[in-house]
Amino acid sequence: MPRIAVILDENTSVDGTRYDTPKDYFLAVRNAGGLPFGIPYLPEIIEIVAKEFDGFLAVGGRFSYPENWYVDGDASRFPASERLEIEQAIMLRYLDMDKPVLGICAGMQMLACLNGCLLSSSIRETSTDILEHDRRGSLHPVSIIAGSKLAHIIGETVLDVNSRHREAVVHVDPSVIASAHAPDRVVEAIEIPSKRFAIGLQWHQEGFAASDHAGNRIFRSFIDACRS
Repeated sequence: MPRIAVILDENTSVDGTRYDTPKDYFLAVRNAGGLPFGIPYLPEIIEIVAKEFDGFLAVGGRFSYPENWYVDGDASRFPASERLEIEQAIMLRYLDMDKPVLGICAGMQMLACLNGCLLSSSIRETSTDILEHDRRGSLHPVSIIAGSKLAHIIGETVLDVNSRHREAVVHVDPSVIASAHAPDRVVEAIEIPSKRFAIGLQWHQEGFAASDHAGNRIFRSFIDACRS
């Protein structure tokens, strides 16, 4: 079974003293045929993770990114975290080695920004027609771009997904494909075509791990890429 490094999240909403990561991430990896391992924020672990694991899963979370990852005049509204330095270093190593990366929510945003994209810290404030994306339990459709890697994996053009994010990608670098959008045009997925497997999802696909959801094919494709 491919061994998957799963960066742990933490309780930044309280005091950042505990790792706090939903079990669904581990279940989704296991159900797709991988063996997940939680990765703490220890600098000495970076090279071990880069060399000894087959894939990297960057999970959701709410912590601050560098100011230059945002459009002019904007900045993060979340607290700082030790996670930033460790996750960034691991993801860059995986991208450099062309090892599979799957980013979810905050993980997608890091993948995007490491490839030249820019964020808004509050997507709903950018336009009056933006949906409420930060609503636990709500669903909305996403349209998947024909010809994208994501479309090939899922095999469908529309997918109902959950929505739990305040930040969003608003500038897409030419090296990146925005492969899915919400009805309000908010970017919901990205991929890096120059890499073997580097996909980011703004929604929480792990939340569907215990159900029959077409998006679970993304986890299976990720694990298959980790085998090759």
